[in-house]
Amino acid sequence: MQVSHTRAAVSAAFDDANLIAHAGLVPVMRLAERCGLPRLVREKVRLTGTKNGAGASADAKVTGIVGGMAAGADSIDDLDVLRHGAMPAVFEGVRAPSTLGTFLRSFTHGHALQLHAVHRRFLGELAAHTPLLPGSGEKAFIDVDSTHKRVYGRTKQGGEYGRFKGIRTLHPLLATICTPTSRPLIATVRMRRGKAADSRGAPKFVSEALATAVEAGCTGMRILRADSQFYNAGVIAACRRSGARFSLTTGMNPSIKRAIHSIPDTAWQQITYPTAVPDPETGELISDAEVAEIPAYTAFASRKKGERVTARLIVRRVRDLAKPAVVGEQGELFPVWRHHPFFTDTPAPTLEAEREHRHHAVVEQVIADSKASALAHLPSGHFHANAAWLIQWAMAYNLLRAAGALTSAFHAKATTATLRAHLVQVPARIARSARRVTLHLPRNWRWQKAWTHLFDTVHRPPEPA
Repeated sequence: MQVSHTRAAVSAAFDDANLIAHAGLVPVMRLAERCGLPRLVREKVRLTGTKNGAGASADAKVTGIVGGMAAGADSIDDLDVLRHGAMPAVFEGVRAPSTLGTFLRSFTHGHALQLHAVHRRFLGELAAHTPLLPGSGEKAFIDVDSTHKRVYGRTKQGGEYGRFKGIRTLHPLLATICTPTSRPLIATVRMRRGKAADSRGAPKFVSEALATAVEAGCTGMRILRADSQFYNAGVIAACRRSGARFSLTTGMNPSIKRAIHSIPDTAWQQITYPTAVPDPETGELISDAEVAEIPAYTAFASRKKGERVTARLIVRRVRDLAKPAVVGEQGELFPVWRHHPFFTDTPAPTLEAEREHRHHAVVEQVIADSKASALAHLPSGHFHANAAWLIQWAMAYNLLRAAGALTSAFHAKATTATLRAHLVQVPARIARSARRVTLHLPRNWRWQKAWTHLFDTVHRPPEPA
């Protein structure tokens, strides 16, 4: 491909008041309205006592931030993307970035909890109106993990030196929901200071995530999956109180080591992965492993009797490639293995339980997605403003996932970057006639049928109750 005109024959001017660059926001925000996002914000969020009217029209401001994030905004200034061209012809009440920044800075911890309540109800409405979680009546997985987001400047509230030496971070905690056939959604999120322990507040957080899963229609078996940082009696107790199962990586402590050494050699089952998987410790790709199970392992044996838990300990072992079988002419006396145990009470057969637990890594896709979109920055120096930004990113993420689920089977599993490129960031020219607005989109758009299907679906009259 090459440019068809000479340099002297080409010019550019930003002067067309009838163009918009993100026509896909029209069906996406229509879906948000049908699922009650503005109404939920009006009911739940009360920013009383704020200065300069920062708490006024919270519904318009929250939907504006969510819409900006759906369009690709990753900072407060980027929210100005909603105020170009003919956007006022298709959206009302769009606020300036400075107004939205003042709104975010007016949040306190209590206001963030109000926004959490909106997020939970909004996810339930999205799940009720769209096929977000197919098969959730039979089995659903709730994955919990934390991540560190680097921040800069000594004045950034909560930015502290934690796990990474010499790097200031904030430390968000998130929980996702998925089924065996769906992409993950965000159940709940928490913003935490940089040096907060991974498991800090985990039991309460897990309880909220499991309750949110029920509100989203997960009425079948719920299985909580998490890494070894969340292997503690409080998390398991939260699962038991909620009627959920658990599948937790344990790490290697003396009790686990003794249990693994007691497994006879004949108990190990050989498995071969269809595709190589990364080793969680070394990052090396492995294709072969062996799995064994201890059907009744008692965890937390040093605690009082009521806090001890007896369940299955499943162990996967792989050869330690860092220690070669032959050094010079001397062969190894015995094979050296690395062990990866997890503790679970799921009823699945051993190999199926191991495969399902390994799929916990899907939460890393959500974390990567976040850092490639709205969480590329935590834009404010105020901790609670960043907490509100995090929650609204979760709403925008779930909204895009719902739009994809309505569009096509391909878009139901596409990343949010793909959803934005195919469905949201589509230019259009606005035409008005007889009090109607028509969007004229590019001819031969590769995803025309998918876009039209989404547009027609969300503009269809609601079905009678």
